[in-house]
Amino acid sequence: MKSKQWFGGFFIMMVLGFSLTGWYCAKKEEGKTTSATALNSKFRSEDIALSFDSTQIKVFYAKYPKLVLYQQQAVMLYQKNQYNFIWYDKKGRKETAEVIYNKLNNLFEDGLLAKVPYKEVLDGMFQKTASKPNLDVELFLTNYYFYYTNKVLQGIDDSKSDELGWYLPRKKQSYVAYLDSLLIDPKLIDNKEQLIGQYYKLKSVLQKYRALEKNGGWKAIDVPTDFKPLKPGDSSDLVAQIRARLFLTEDIAADSKSTVYDEPLQQAVLKYKKRNGFSEDKIILSKHIAEMNVPISDRIKTIIVNMERCRWISKDITKAKEFIVVNIPSYRLTYFKEGKAALISNVVVGTALNETVIFSGMMSYVVFSPYWNVPKSIRDKEILPAIKKNKNYLAQHNMEWKGEMIRQKPGPNNSLGLVKFLFPNSNNIYLHDTPAKNLFSQEKRAFSHGCIRVEKPKELAKLILQDDPNWTPEKIDAAMNGGKEKWYTLKDKIPVYIGYFTSWVDDEGVINFHKDIYDRDNALANLLLEE
Repeated sequence: MKSKQWFGGFFIMMVLGFSLTGWYCAKKEEGKTTSATALNSKFRSEDIALSFDSTQIKVFYAKYPKLVLYQQQAVMLYQKNQYNFIWYDKKGRKETAEVIYNKLNNLFEDGLLAKVPYKEVLDGMFQKTASKPNLDVELFLTNYYFYYTNKVLQGIDDSKSDELGWYLPRKKQSYVAYLDSLLIDPKLIDNKEQLIGQYYKLKSVLQKYRALEKNGGWKAIDVPTDFKPLKPGDSSDLVAQIRARLFLTEDIAADSKSTVYDEPLQQAVLKYKKRNGFSEDKIILSKHIAEMNVPISDRIKTIIVNMERCRWISKDITKAKEFIVVNIPSYRLTYFKEGKAALISNVVVGTALNETVIFSGMMSYVVFSPYWNVPKSIRDKEILPAIKKNKNYLAQHNMEWKGEMIRQKPGPNNSLGLVKFLFPNSNNIYLHDTPAKNLFSQEKRAFSHGCIRVEKPKELAKLILQDDPNWTPEKIDAAMNGGKEKWYTLKDKIPVYIGYFTSWVDDEGVINFHKDIYDRDNALANLLLEE
């Protein structure tokens, strides 16, 4: 997998937000005001400013209570503009109003699943009110503007993402201020710098997959009961089905209809395995075919929920000259320096019973030859029962009592390996080495109690400290193998982001899917439907 393949798409392609310019839609002519005594007030053509009675806002929400979520923002907007019309001027409805209306009609392109409340009401009056101001339409457009920015640009409420266990920092932006810029230049709404680059990549793939679904999607591959693994050179009708399936998802350029597992299909299988998190060999097992048989509707849902997660990512993340990101479902760590991936490493994450938390922290310490202070839960559930069965258990595992706690002494067999990387947090999660190197060769690497085991800890330590004159590669090696715990405080703290993305588009434009190891996608999809 190329550098920046997964999370790089989320962070490196981010561009900071808009230059927001305050703008006043229409200045009142001194001494002249117009008040609306009803929602559909008529206006005199000689009025220079188009304003309305502020009390009509409450009337609107009483009539359309499902939009009350946006009342506070709407009131703030109209107070800022002295209750002048936003979407109309003397010439009629503004271009920006048409833009917002078109966006409402195409929300499916942004993967939105929920029905827009009262949309049919606006549809019935929109074309009839192009030339003269209509307060119902005005307030509908204002509310639908905030509906759009909330659903497409901001995403679900912070409290709801917290409930889903997402504790990465959420992006913050004033969409009242953003409208000032949009009214000046409506084309800004299509600016692909509003969200991180990965969002727009997923959006493009979503359109392809929906078109494919409309054309019938893909047929399930029939696997015989006496199925045997397929090897290069094998001939079978099953091979032809697999070839046709991989052609639909562009893993192979052409469907020759051949029943022979030939070289073009072998390369297609390797590509498919790589983007679906399988070991990259040419043997086709039943689990690979089962993955190919996942319905296209499920793939579309996966894309949509990960588009939603992209909405939550703060673009400020890239301000750091270096940072580390871990994507749990792909079991992958990437260390970025100066905007480039300096290191990619496989990792082991927490089991389904000991999930690694989705959050961020600031790496502050590197600890060489660390003790492992056994957590109380592990002590009580695992170590103490083992001691009852074997009185020599502690000595055999290089452990000792430290007060009421148990710790494992430094050494090559220490559970934390030869180095750990601390970013203090209430979850007690950190990065560390491990003596269990064999686990990194597994396709599924959810084995830990929550902490993150790194396959390349020495390389990570050397990159972190390469600009520090106190450290050389030789000193790092010596500290790791010194058998004596040594703490070092980093001169510059490094942001660490632990995320959860089950699909993404890599630098080559290829969609990747990985197993939803903590079963989080369905909960988010259901929430989006409710929204």
